[in-house]
Amino acid sequence: MFTVEIGTVVILAVSAWQAATGDPSQGALWYNITIFAILLITVLFANFAEALAEARGKAQAESLRKTREDTPAKKVFIVGEMYVNEVKIVSSSQLRKGDIFLCEAGDIIPMDGEIVEGLATIDESAITGESAPVIREAGGDKSSVTGGTKVLSDKIKVKVTTEPGESFLDKMIALVEGASRQKTPNEIALTILLAAFTLIFIIVCVTLKPFADYANTPITIAAFISLFVCLIPTTIGGLLSAIGIAGMDRALRANVIAKSGKAVETAGDVDVLLLDKTGTITIGNRKATNFYPANAVNEKEFIYHAALGSLSDDTPEGKSIVELALQNGVNARPDAGMQFIKFSAETRSSGVDAAGVKIRKGAFDAIRSMATKAGNTVPKETEEKVKLIAGNGGTPLVVIVNSEIKGVIELQDIIKPGIQERFERLRKMGVKTVMVTGDNPLTAKYIANVAGVDDFIAEAKPEDKMNYIRREQHSGKLVAMMGDGTNDAPALAQADVGVSMNSGTQAAKEAGNMIDLDNDPTKLIEVVEIGKQLLITRGTLTTFSIANDVAKYFAIVPALFIASIPALQSLNIMNLKSPESAILSAVIFNAIIIPMLIPLALRGVAYKPIGASALLRRNLLIYGLGGIIAPFIGIKLIDLLLSLFMY
Repeated sequence: MFTVEIGTVVILAVSAWQAATGDPSQGALWYNITIFAILLITVLFANFAEALAEARGKAQAESLRKTREDTPAKKVFIVGEMYVNEVKIVSSSQLRKGDIFLCEAGDIIPMDGEIVEGLATIDESAITGESAPVIREAGGDKSSVTGGTKVLSDKIKVKVTTEPGESFLDKMIALVEGASRQKTPNEIALTILLAAFTLIFIIVCVTLKPFADYANTPITIAAFISLFVCLIPTTIGGLLSAIGIAGMDRALRANVIAKSGKAVETAGDVDVLLLDKTGTITIGNRKATNFYPANAVNEKEFIYHAALGSLSDDTPEGKSIVELALQNGVNARPDAGMQFIKFSAETRSSGVDAAGVKIRKGAFDAIRSMATKAGNTVPKETEEKVKLIAGNGGTPLVVIVNSEIKGVIELQDIIKPGIQERFERLRKMGVKTVMVTGDNPLTAKYIANVAGVDDFIAEAKPEDKMNYIRREQHSGKLVAMMGDGTNDAPALAQADVGVSMNSGTQAAKEAGNMIDLDNDPTKLIEVVEIGKQLLITRGTLTTFSIANDVAKYFAIVPALFIASIPALQSLNIMNLKSPESAILSAVIFNAIIIPMLIPLALRGVAYKPIGASALLRRNLLIYGLGGIIAPFIGIKLIDLLLSLFMY
């Protein structure tokens, strides 16, 4: 487009010189002025495409700025290392990383942070657009809160995790405005290709001069510049930036913040997707459905121990065990002397130490290891029940009391409806899906088969995810992953596309290169489709632009030499009226095709998961062949219209 601008300036200079001297050697003055006006419109249309794409982001940024207004903050002051109830209202701009502030019902959260105490219902519609409130609480993977959102109920204490000017909203505003948009590797490669085409056609146009002199065919400066502008791929040159900005904008409209255009583009090339089982493939809230005591173990006693070991378990699974125990008439209550053991990824168990009794509840292999180390055996009926539950897609939790296995709790999860179809859609895209779960291999295999995923990682620890990602990357594949916890941060950073939940921890949000505002684990599938649509849009419009040049070549080149070389009349397949009308028709078509393609560049070419080869054939047929045919029709129609005014 820079070379088009130079050509426009040259034509302006020629027109001014001709107006001053009246020299007819460069054609009619009206003709040169018309060419200048059309080239100027071409430049304006190219800039308009990018401006229109950026305007969406700026409108979104303006609404975000209103959200980011300076708000009062109830700062909690610290004496030594102890928090006191001394709260002072300060401006949110005075808060610094590490400060603690208090938020109660009705308060606007002044800064990004993580909840350190309490639980609250929060309205995040200012950020996500969703009116339904969400629950955020301390101590889990959903402890993160964003400045500008509103507390609807309860009270929380929040620790500030960002400095002023570095909050999520600040970064989001910079991203949607396009201020931090950088060209992606593919975009840079395409820019180099376009520059090479431009250089080639400069040489072509320059070498036409001696041919014209030899054939005694005078060619005006306007004709040379028109030929050059029509032959270089101006269409894709004018739309290239708009396509990239629109790709990030589509991600934003899907409530995904991409930290760079490269992240969106990479998502389109992803080969492997790592998906958590819970909340992504399954509904997520596993519930206890049955208690199976070992032989010779009293059922009520077993249920009591299972419930007692779950009293400190705040997960839906733990709460469901206590609820099922109540339904069976067993009410376990905590005593003052009890010491509760929280679940950890290393031990894969939790429980309680009471007076003379040690209860542990967890995965079968972890509990079996505890029992065998203490010299106890695993009851055969328990082992068979574990296999049966796992084989039916359930999750068995084994209960041990004083190193003796007492029985099994069955947990059941529900696979999300329609998830099989989504995985089949990904398979058609050529993307391998991998389920990550902490379940045992039998359960994992059952759910993987039913859900239709290609592979699974059972009993997964944070390092297992990292190792799997590295193995796939070493084999030349691009890997995408979604996570929300601090333990997901290393894998998110390692993955080529790391999508972190907005509700997740600060570490996870910083590690990923995309943030999902809706906290929807299945959003990763949508992100891949957005990325593929970006790549396809850029590819198809490039194909269309280059194909256009073929028709414009047949319009202009014969018109230049047809007077001195009548044999070239056979190349004038469009039967254009005159050399002047042929050149004007081609230049006008070259200008108007850019705004006509702006809606397609912003909306994106429709993507269908039909395989790479079928997709290539389809796009070559529509945009390659269409790119050749459309200019023939368009230029001929414009020539017929111009013939009404040119004599």
